[in-house]
Formats: sequence, C-alpha cells, structure tokens
Amino acid sequence: MTFYRGKEGQWSWFFHRLTGVGVLLFLLAHILDTMLVAFGPAVYDRVISIYAHPLFRTSEAGLFAAVLYHALNGVRIILIDFWPGAARHHKTIFYAMMALFVLCMVPVSYLMLRHIWI
Repeated sequence: MTFYRGKEGQWSWFFHRLTGVGVLLFLLAHILDTMLVAFGPAVYDRVISIYAHPLFRTSEAGLFAAVLYHALNGVRIILIDFWPGAARHHKTIFYAMMALFVLCMVPVSYLMLRHIWI
C-alpha cells in the first residue's frame, strides 16, 4: 500500500485552491450585500452593520491572508512555469514565499486586529 506524503507542492496546491474558493465566496457575498442598496438604504445599512461584529472583523484579516497567499503563490507558479530551471528550486521558492507571507501578515494582522485585542 502506498501513501502519498504531501510536501511543499501538494500543500501549495491545496492552499491555492482553498484560498481561491474563499476569495470567490467573499466576492459573491460582496455582490449580494451591495445589491441590497436596491432595497433601500435602511436594508443595506442593517445588513452592513453586521460587519462591525468582532467575528467579521477577524474574518477580514483571514480574507487578507487568503488574497495575499493566493497572490504570492500565483507569482511562485509563474516563476516556475516561465523561468527555465526554476522547478529545481521550487522548495526554496516555496519557503521564500511563505517567509514573505508571514512578514506581510504580522504587521497587517496587528493593524487589522488591534482594536479587538486592546
């Protein structure tokens, strides 16, 4: 019996798909809540007021993380596809991308979530 032992390639593929679906779901929800303007400002304002809840504020940071990861991994994929020989260095590129992801997420998470922590 063989077991697939996922490494950098599998995890980057999985999270790329997951973040892509997450961003798509956000865009669909955003289109729907923006459409509520047609029902009047009171309906729109009532629905939008839900977004002030700390759960939604936290999910905004998750949305930023999804967009950032998806974008950085997309650049990684482009490098591997169009730079001859980059496939040999895909692990290094993956870890560099993840380091850049963390370096960007730490200050952004602080800025986006500081009102919840303080």
